[in-house]
Amino acid sequence: MDTTKDEILALHGVRETETIDFKQEAKLRIDYLKNYLKSSNMNGFVLGISGGVDSTTAGKLCQLACSELQSEGYAAYFYAVRLPYDIQKDEDDAQAALTFINPDYRVTVGIELATNSIHSQLTGLSSDRGSLDFHKGNVKARMRMLAQYEIAGLRNCLVVGTDHNSELVPAFYTKWGDQACDITVLNGLSKRQVRKLAEEIGVPEKLYLKTPTADLEEIRPQLADEARERLGFAVLNTDDTNTIRMPQNITGSATNPSIGGRPPNDAVEDIPADAAQET
Repeated sequence: MDTTKDEILALHGVRETETIDFKQEAKLRIDYLKNYLKSSNMNGFVLGISGGVDSTTAGKLCQLACSELQSEGYAAYFYAVRLPYDIQKDEDDAQAALTFINPDYRVTVGIELATNSIHSQLTGLSSDRGSLDFHKGNVKARMRMLAQYEIAGLRNCLVVGTDHNSELVPAFYTKWGDQACDITVLNGLSKRQVRKLAEEIGVPEKLYLKTPTADLEEIRPQLADEARERLGFAVLNTDDTNTIRMPQNITGSATNPSIGGRPPNDAVEDIPADAAQET
C-alpha cells in the first residue's frame, strides 16, 4: 500500500503550530530527558554544538535537564562538543551557542585529520569532483558521531540527536552520522516549531533565526539546507499539516526507515528506548 501524506503526518505526530504550548513543550522534553537518563542508569548527555538552532535548542534542554537532576541529587552532566573540520566559517555562532547553553563541560575534537586520512585513500574511485566532495561531507558527519560516542562511552553518557520532522520526513540526514544517536529531543516538531521552542527557552534571536546549513561541502561552504538539490523537494522550513510539502512519488509502508521510520511523538515522555535508532 502506498504511503500517503496523511499517513506520514500521523506517523510523525505532526501538529499545528498554533495548538502547541511551547512552555509546556519544553517542560515535557526536559522531564523526558531526566526520566530517560535515570532509567538508563547513565550519567549525562553528549551533543555536538554547531551554532545552529537545532543543536543550540537541544543542548540547552539537555543542560536544563542535567541541572535539575543535579539539584535533585542525581549525578548528571552535559558535555557540549565542538567538532570542527579546519576553521568553521561561523565559529562565532558556535561560541555564542556555548555561552548561552553554559554546559557542565566543553570538549573540542578536531575531525580534519581523521576525515582526510580516510578520504585521501579513496579519491581514485571517482573523477567526479562534486561527488567526491559530497561523500567526504558524509565522512565528516560520521567522524563527528564517532567522536561523540567515544566521549559518551568514557563518561557513561547518552548521545543526543537533533532530528525533527522537517528532516525526518525526507530522511535528510547522514546515515550513521547525525542520524546515529541514543535519544532525540526535538522529534515531533517542524523547523518553525523548533524555532518557537528555542525562543521560549531563551535562545538568542540571531541563532534561532539563522539559515540552517549542514555545512559539509567544501565546494559550496555554508550551503543552505533548502538549496540542496539532492533533496528533490523543499521541506526543511515547513510549518505544519497545512503547509508541509511532500514529493509525489513516496511509496512504501508507514514504518519504512527510508522515510524516517521513527515512531510518532504523541507523548514525548513515552518515546521507547529505540526511538532514536534507524534500522
